[in-house]
Amino acid sequence: MARNSPAPRSAKSRAGIRPLPGRARSENGNAHSDLMNGEIGLDALAGHAGYAVRRFQIWVFQDFIRTLGAVDIRPTQYSVMTVIGANPGLSQMAVAKRLGIERARLVHLLDSLEQRDLVSRVKSAADRRSHALHLTARGRTALAQFKRLAAEHERHVAEKLGKENRKKLLQILSDFT
Repeated sequence: MARNSPAPRSAKSRAGIRPLPGRARSENGNAHSDLMNGEIGLDALAGHAGYAVRRFQIWVFQDFIRTLGAVDIRPTQYSVMTVIGANPGLSQMAVAKRLGIERARLVHLLDSLEQRDLVSRVKSAADRRSHALHLTARGRTALAQFKRLAAEHERHVAEKLGKENRKKLLQILSDFT
């Protein structure tokens, strides 16, 4: 009568839902409620610099977008305009290389900034295949406003980290800029 069959499984395990290894069930015996309460363990991720940097980057971008939302400027657009403003006449290739942006993505981004009359592309006198990038008059005015809002965003970062920690973080990350 007794076969060597496994013991009957619960409905949840038959459906393929099992508790995560190494996770204790919550007081009510339901690991799913732990997930819903944000009590998911990170295991080794907690010690990974890349994971922490990525989570911080998400927070930074969300705050930047929230702070500069009224002027409809994204972090990459701001970066491109800032570099062009500081270096009028740079080529698209030079901007892409300096900021680590794929050339095709930069072309699309420049198209959108040009449509908003913030940036202009002028054929290079030295190389007809290349364009020199400049801020328009409207772009220079807008960039000044963007910089004021970005400074507010940086104050938010300092509030989150503390002024000294922000300074230390910038010093640590300076090798990558």
